[in-house]
Amino acid sequence: MAIGLFGGAFDPPHVGHVAVAQAAKERFALPRLVVLVSAAPAHKRVYSEAQTRLELARAAFPDDEVRLDPYPRTIELLRAERFDDPLFVIGADQFCDFGSWEEPDAVLERTRVAVATRPGFPRERLDRVLEQLQRPDRVVFFDVEPVPAASRDIRARAAAGEPLDGLVPPAVAALIAERGLYRRD
Repeated sequence: MAIGLFGGAFDPPHVGHVAVAQAAKERFALPRLVVLVSAAPAHKRVYSEAQTRLELARAAFPDDEVRLDPYPRTIELLRAERFDDPLFVIGADQFCDFGSWEEPDAVLERTRVAVATRPGFPRERLDRVLEQLQRPDRVVFFDVEPVPAASRDIRARAAAGEPLDGLVPPAVAALIAERGLYRRD
């Protein structure tokens, strides 16, 4: 039985993240999804401490296992920990950068990668990445309805004191408001 792995900075987690996770669980009949909150992402700047992002992710994914990922790169996680038939879930935009990941072919030796695509996403961008991989057979695609939410936009709205309705799960919005997260000093 495959286990889903869904990693990210989740700064903050939004309805798009939740939609991808839900679609992956349904499409691949995943009995378990582990949401991995990157403690110190190698690929992007974070605005909240790891513990805060972990709490936000737990609020966003109440039915899944949510834990901190201490490894800055996916290959480090996959080398350090053993997962039963892992399926690493990412978005199409992330997959377009997959060739720049640390040892992408080694990642594919240790896990299959499930790429969430949305209608209208240029397939040729995905095909260019596949052509560079030694094991393109380890990559599967699945469709997800587009959800207009981006963490940077949500942080900007929170900083301006604007409502986050429909952009983040209600429990995440409540934590952001309660703690004054992403507010400008």
